[in-house]
Amino acid sequence: MRIEQNNVWFEEAREMVTSLGLPAGDDLTLPTSTQCFSDGGHFKIEIPTVNSPACADVIFNEAIKHNIKINRLVETRGIFFHTDADIREYVALADANNTELVMSPGPRAIYDTSATALTDEGSRIGYRLRGQEQFIRAIEDIRRAISLGVYSFVVYDEGLLWVLNELRQKGSIPQTIRLKVSAHCGHGNPASFKMLEKMGANSINPVRDLEKPMLAALRNAVTVPLDCHIDNPKTSGGFNRIYDVMDFVRILAPVHIKTGNSVLKGHGSVNDPKVGVDMVKMAVLALEMLARNYPEAIQSKGA
Repeated sequence: MRIEQNNVWFEEAREMVTSLGLPAGDDLTLPTSTQCFSDGGHFKIEIPTVNSPACADVIFNEAIKHNIKINRLVETRGIFFHTDADIREYVALADANNTELVMSPGPRAIYDTSATALTDEGSRIGYRLRGQEQFIRAIEDIRRAISLGVYSFVVYDEGLLWVLNELRQKGSIPQTIRLKVSAHCGHGNPASFKMLEKMGANSINPVRDLEKPMLAALRNAVTVPLDCHIDNPKTSGGFNRIYDVMDFVRILAPVHIKTGNSVLKGHGSVNDPKVGVDMVKMAVLALEMLARNYPEAIQSKGA
């Protein structure tokens, strides 16, 4: 009798959420997405945690050697760690290779005086902003990068996402600016993704270990591109999902396939430029996997 009663309650809850435009549950059918990027592509290749222009240079040279396209490069250490000359070099490399450069605003709790952020219990706040002064500094970090030619940013704080979108709509910052929500925000359900999309996110990175039916439910809820890791450093679990790349593209298009992080020590680390060779190798492996097992998948040609 208790099971039947619970089923009734669950069904009522499902009806409530579907009335809000959310899926009734995780999508076990794993349907093929009918969405794509503006040029008809189903996926883009993203290499994250590229934290020096020297490493970016190695990555682009290696990509040319293997004749592959890198659509997006993400810097994650923090804009304020880079000189103007560094940022100009990043921008020049990205422009020359028709690649979207995404940079990250800097102060964050882990670089601040927060003792809480350094504990296991408090680590969940690690990349968010503490206090309004740090918030102002993050906005100024972004304004500085914009002045040097950067137009895409990875956001670790939901409040910062909302403010940047409001400023973008008012014209206080260029309306062409793109905002990517990081996996470090910890979002992994359709309601959160719908909220982030309404707040102005141009792409969203779910937590890295979601099962495929969970990811399919996210695609049912939003239209913005999803950003999905297929390999991870030890600090993020160290797991490799390269055999999931076919389903990621089929189910989640438009999707950024994030690859190369398994060769790194962790997020925000300063890269030895030589690791760029191994990061590109992971992208090559993903593209070969797609070519063999899902040849219908089209890589976007754009940044």
